[in-house]
Amino acid sequence: MSRPFKVLGIQQVAIGGESKEKLSKFWVEIMGLTKVSDYKSEKENVDEDILSMGNGPYKVEIDLMQPIDPNKSPKVHDPKLNHIGLWIDKLEECVDYLTKQGVRFTPGGIRKGAAGYNVCFIHPKGNEEFPLCSEGVLVELVQAPEDVIKALG
Repeated sequence: MSRPFKVLGIQQVAIGGESKEKLSKFWVEIMGLTKVSDYKSEKENVDEDILSMGNGPYKVEIDLMQPIDPNKSPKVHDPKLNHIGLWIDKLEECVDYLTKQGVRFTPGGIRKGAAGYNVCFIHPKGNEEFPLCSEGVLVELVQAPEDVIKALG
């Protein structure tokens, strides 16, 4: 069956949480994404920071959403998200850096993922030893192959 459209890549990933401050700590301070704007809507019960990564047609938007009133709907913080996958150009160096920053990883370390790329996962919850986490969202870090690095780098 033919379609009049194609899915070309990720345009945005929306991540909800009770605190944009905690979300920003991870996504802006630790991972280095850039905040480009914000959005607030009483009707949609959202106070949102809009971040970006990448350039030109490869830019991906990440929305950090906090409810204005956590007791009202829509509940932009529930569910948060199952997981997202991120291409990483130098996975080993990334994991080393994040570990030194106090980011918690799931057990298993760097390993071959289902698609054959090296992967590892940032734990959705921090602990005493590694207090920084992705605030409820499981994040898969994926070693980008050369062609992706060339196109997106």
